[in-house]
Amino acid sequence: MTTVTSPLTGRLIGLAAVPDPVFSGAMVGPGTAIDPVRGPGAAVAPVDGIIVSMHPHAYVVIDDEGHGVLTHLGIDTVQLNGQGFELLVAKGDRVKRGQPVIRWDPSAVEAAGKSPICPVVALEATADQLGDIQDDGTVAAGGTLFTWK
Repeated sequence: MTTVTSPLTGRLIGLAAVPDPVFSGAMVGPGTAIDPVRGPGAAVAPVDGIIVSMHPHAYVVIDDEGHGVLTHLGIDTVQLNGQGFELLVAKGDRVKRGQPVIRWDPSAVEAAGKSPICPVVALEATADQLGDIQDDGTVAAGGTLFTWK
């Protein structure tokens, strides 16, 4: 079983509240979402594993069990062309849970007219494979978001 932890500190809102139909409809996969605290900081790895996809606004870590976890920093942030995002690791790197992956500032994303809400999604999973999904209250970076059986 894989425990997926939060890449960010913020307020849990759940996937259904994400202002993007691809995420809110769980088309990418099941999971949850975080409205991050404002101000500069870093998004961290939600599991131990290998970075298999790396973009300024999103990254995927696959753990040793083959579970891929997508962290998407904000909505429509691909349109910012990397502005305001600093990559701290590269595709192919092995990361530890809690290790900083991308430095960014959710308030700068908001100032650019985008939503800073961050979906965290279990790729190629079905809803019944996830347990203990957190979608309410607050979470600190490293706090449990869900388990993956």
